[in-house]
Amino acid sequence: MRESTFVTAGEETDLERARRRHQRGLFDRVAPLYEQTRPDYPRALVEWVAATAGVTAGDPVLEVGCGTGQLTRELVRLGADLTAIDISPSMVEAARAGAGQPRAGERAARLQAVSFEELAAPDASVALIVSAAAFHWVDPEVRFRKAARLLRPGGWLAVLDHAERYDEPFGSALRAMWQARNDGGAWVTRQADSDAFAGSGLFEAAVREVVTWRTRRSADAVVGVESTRAISLSWPPDVRAGFTEEIRRRLAGHDGAGVAIESWATMAQVALRA
Repeated sequence: MRESTFVTAGEETDLERARRRHQRGLFDRVAPLYEQTRPDYPRALVEWVAATAGVTAGDPVLEVGCGTGQLTRELVRLGADLTAIDISPSMVEAARAGAGQPRAGERAARLQAVSFEELAAPDASVALIVSAAAFHWVDPEVRFRKAARLLRPGGWLAVLDHAERYDEPFGSALRAMWQARNDGGAWVTRQADSDAFAGSGLFEAAVREVVTWRTRRSADAVVGVESTRAISLSWPPDVRAGFTEEIRRRLAGHDGAGVAIESWATMAQVALRA
């Protein structure tokens, strides 16, 4: 796996823009599977983000690309005045269903099915904008510019992302499976480029924190994660079916219980509005 950086407005071609906008709409059809198999974000890391940004109970927070609520649930626990948005209506409904009733000290999140580009919000109205594994889907010319406009003086932007790696021999086998189906290209994990924050001219240099952890995943869970990625969602049905079948076959040979051991590094990058 290799790291990719944010694409700036001037670097994105018309073809890349069309592909990105198409792919970001594909998640709408897999919300239940996404909710079942995608991991939540470590509470300690979310608390670090809040502490770094100085966010306390009642502060206005905007989550961009909430998905089915993996980060939303942790943000609610902060007691912030949270608005969470996602371009996918089915993702938003899943996030709403999973949020449950707020407990003492918590506020119910406001969830909206809308893109960040189309979101109507007052300027200088938010203390923290946070996005987990989603900020790269926003139009390059909008990402930092609109974030800076919506943040109040002293406001912060936080971008979180997972990087995962399976133990061998399944890890190498899975990378080869991706490469074989991706026109020979490498499977890319999208990580935020810390230089992009300051490079925008709108934010100071980002500070970062990483939390690492390990987990055991069943074959069903591995299939769920790998088949809810934008690239695999773009494949024809027969290619997706073959991919799923090979995952199960590889895991059956790797572990009698069909279990893979996975290492995770979840990173948060937080930058102050300049």
